[in-house]
Amino acid sequence: MKVLYFDCSSGISGNMTLGALTEIIDDENYLINELKKLNVDGYKIEISKKVKNGITGTYVDVILEHEHHHDHEHEHEHHHHHEHRNLNDVNKIIDESSLDDNVKDLAKKIFIRVAKAESKVHNKPLEEVHFHEVGAIDSIVDIVGTAILINKINPDKVISSIVNDGYGFIECAHGKMAVPVPATSEIFTDAGVKFRQIDIDTELVTPTGAAIIAELSDEFKVMPAMNVEKIGWGAGYKDIEIPNVLKVYLGEIEEKEDGIYIMETNIDDCSGEVLGYTSEILFNSGALDVFFTPIFMKKNRPAYRLTVACKKENMEKLQNIIFRETTTIGIRYRFEERKVLERKNLEIDTKYGKLKVKKVVNNGEEYVYPEFESMKELAKKNDIPLKQLYKLEELM
Repeated sequence: MKVLYFDCSSGISGNMTLGALTEIIDDENYLINELKKLNVDGYKIEISKKVKNGITGTYVDVILEHEHHHDHEHEHEHHHHHEHRNLNDVNKIIDESSLDDNVKDLAKKIFIRVAKAESKVHNKPLEEVHFHEVGAIDSIVDIVGTAILINKINPDKVISSIVNDGYGFIECAHGKMAVPVPATSEIFTDAGVKFRQIDIDTELVTPTGAAIIAELSDEFKVMPAMNVEKIGWGAGYKDIEIPNVLKVYLGEIEEKEDGIYIMETNIDDCSGEVLGYTSEILFNSGALDVFFTPIFMKKNRPAYRLTVACKKENMEKLQNIIFRETTTIGIRYRFEERKVLERKNLEIDTKYGKLKVKKVVNNGEEYVYPEFESMKELAKKNDIPLKQLYKLEELM
């Protein structure tokens, strides 16, 4: 499984993300060329190396060209409108571009996170939020650029560290603001991002950076065991006590294919017919195993423990069946690893006819087990006791 791990111990911003991901794809021109598909001008991108406390990272600078305007087909793009774009304008620019659909979708999802936060902070409806922050060209470039690079890398999963922000106050368009700034706090809260303040007297996370990591990652934890293939270092523009860099790892995590989830619930007020029916539906809906264990519950009530083994992707569906069909109001679950033998389904010729069997291999040794339904048919057809068929050597 291809994984990107974002180390946000020095925060995250749009241009730090662009710097780190540009290093990972190892092609500075890719970003610049893809961004041309946006049909927005009035800016240029400079990519350079910057040293932060001894660490060299890639610095992506979006420079606004307020004087120049070459593209006469897009007169409405004049720079004096840059500060006044709302979400619809931004979405329109993205939709009308010739970018890949995945890039468009991801960019719009990141933008809506910023828009929702700004709308809450300024108490305005979404469509009325005029972002100085997001409408500005550099935010469009940061967010669309991130979507372009993520789409190029195409990870199966993105994981992030706990995100660090600083403290104190910073100057912004509305005057002095406490760090984390309101939009960043709202984006993190809305997405359930794990973040904290560290002892650095400035902003480490911009609202754009917050929206990017909130959209990309759904897990915030220390780096899991992974084989790292490449590291991208994205430099920020601040010089602070800690290196102002975002470190992104690209690597492989081995997937544990053999793990299964075990769900259990104790039921003392449900009839045997209902439980039997539930078991049937669970098997038909992807459960690997379903069984009941007789137990005694409180007040010495005879009851059953229902146990279901399943793959992670079927867990929610099966839980819904259990809640709908039985009287239980709670289900426990745990992850368990298992060892599964290699198996092959075969058909063998016996003196009584064809028999379906399962052949398994363990440690170089082969075992052959007959399939019950197939044996039942042979027993009926030949009018012999079923138990006689279990002795394979007598079948040949």
